[in-house]
Amino acid sequence: MTLTKSKYYFEALDNYPYSLPDCLEALNYALSYDPEDADSLCLMGRIYCEQLQNYETAKRYFEEAMQCDVLNLNTPQYYIKCLLDNEDFEEAEKLINYALRIKGIDKATIWLYRALLSEKRGSFINALTFLKDAEKYCFTEYSLNMIKERRKFIKSKMPKRKKETQ
Repeated sequence: MTLTKSKYYFEALDNYPYSLPDCLEALNYALSYDPEDADSLCLMGRIYCEQLQNYETAKRYFEEAMQCDVLNLNTPQYYIKCLLDNEDFEEAEKLINYALRIKGIDKATIWLYRALLSEKRGSFINALTFLKDAEKYCFTEYSLNMIKERRKFIKSKMPKRKKETQ
């Protein structure tokens, strides 16, 4: 990572998502110095996914970022979220399985996305099981609370069983 590219990438990251014009300007500078920088490509994918809801373009940026650095810790989690938002469930499942093998990745987030995938497929029981896996990898109170809130939310969506009368 060159110092100049690093400067522009961090400037873009600092401006995201509050000042998209400044973010994009810095990001374009970063990519002009190194068009194969996975972090810059990932951030561009995030802009297309999270801000513009242009999932196909976002996917192209995420795919390029993955090709440039298959061990990048940032790209898989944002790419998985994009795939889930675009209802590309099979691709998301493959990427989740791959991401869980990356050393140092935030496994709590990846398992949370695995639970979300099951939830979107209508399998609430599996979603709850995957949340238990996510809980094992929570190392902050914030992430643990997020998992607990998600569990409560999924349970609220489950059909209530009627008590049998005797």
